Amino acid sequence: MTGWIALLGAGLLEVGWALGLKYSEGLTRFWPTLATAVAIVLSFALMAFALRSLPFGTAYAVWTGIGAVGSILVGMLLYSEPTDPVRIVCLTLIVAGMIGLKLNSPV
Repeated sequence: MTGWIALLGAGLLEVGWALGLKYSEGLTRFWPTLATAVAIVLSFALMAFALRSLPFGTAYAVWTGIGAVGSILVGMLLYSEPTDPVRIVCLTLIVAGMIGLKLNSPV
């Protein structure tokens, strides 16, 4: 597994654990809380693996970017959060920044 694939998985798991926090109702529901904890551990493990080959700043920015963009998209799709043009432009800028970091990475 490459560092970039691990980083993608870590970012997607970040979206998963953020969603799990929503469904755990303040960590008071057992199964959603357990799923959240597992997603956090797996996300951190994949991030740690990715950091073995990727630059720290790039990896962290992309990891949090995937989590942010994914969480906002989930909010829009599942919870009818606003989808106004300004939010879409801002999401596009985050994605463009992540792509730029990937293209400029020495690995």
